[in-house]
Amino acid sequence: MIGNFLQKLGRKTINFFQEIGQISRLFWGIIKSFKTIPRSKNIILYQMEHIGVNSLPLVTIIAIFTGAVAAWQAAYQLKGIAPMSFLGGSTSRAIITELGPVLTGIVIAGRVGASIAAELGTMKVTEQIDALETMAINPVRYLAMPRFLASIIMLPLLVVFADAIAVFGAYIVSNYFLGVSFHVFFLSVKRFFAISDLIAGLVKTVFFGGVTSLLGCHIGFKTEGGAEGVGQATIRSFVMSAAMILILDYFLWTFLF
Repeated sequence: MIGNFLQKLGRKTINFFQEIGQISRLFWGIIKSFKTIPRSKNIILYQMEHIGVNSLPLVTIIAIFTGAVAAWQAAYQLKGIAPMSFLGGSTSRAIITELGPVLTGIVIAGRVGASIAAELGTMKVTEQIDALETMAINPVRYLAMPRFLASIIMLPLLVVFADAIAVFGAYIVSNYFLGVSFHVFFLSVKRFFAISDLIAGLVKTVFFGGVTSLLGCHIGFKTEGGAEGVGQATIRSFVMSAAMILILDYFLWTFLF
C-alpha cells in the first residue's frame, strides 16, 4: 500500500518537473523567435485583435459589475468607521491594484487561454502541426510566439479599459444608491490615486498574459486523444492558467507593493 503510494508520488513528481522543463523550453523558443517579429506582424496583429478587441464586450460586462460590487462592499466596510467621502478612493485603489488585473486576467484565461489550447490541440491531433514541420515552418515561431506577444501587449491595455469602466460602475452605485456626488467621489479618487498603483497593476497583467498564453500553447502542443483530448486540454488550460494567475498575484503583490 505504502509502496504504491510512493510509486505514484514519485511518478507525479517526475512528470511535474518534466512539464516544467517542457514549458521552459517552449518559453525559450518563443524568446528566440522574437527576431522574426517583422515577418510575423500580420499574424501578431490578427492575434491582438482576437485577444484584445474581441474580448472588449466581455471585459466591459465584468468590469462594470466588479466596480458596482466593490462600491457596495466598500460602503459596507466604511459604515460607522469612516465617512462616505472616502468611497471613491477606497474602491478605485482596490480596482486598480487588484480587482481589475486579476479578474480581467481570469476572464482572458477562460476566453483566450482555453481558445489557444483548443486551436493548437485540434491542429495537433489532426496532424496540421506535423505538416508545418514538414514544410520547414517552426510551429513555435508561427503559432506560439504571435499568441504570446499579443497576450502580453493586449492584456495591459484591456486592464486599463477595465479599470476605467469599473471605476465608472462604482461611481454609478455610489451616486444613485449611496448618495455620493460626482464631485465628492472623484475628488476622493484623485486624492488617493497613485501612479505607482497603476504601474504595479499593469506589470502584473504582463505576467498574467504571458503565463496564460504560454500554458495554452504548451497544453495545445501536447494534446493527444482526438476530440476528447482537445476537450480535456481546454479545461486543463483554463484551470492551470487561473491557478497560476492567483499564485503569481500573491508573489507579485509581495514584490511590487
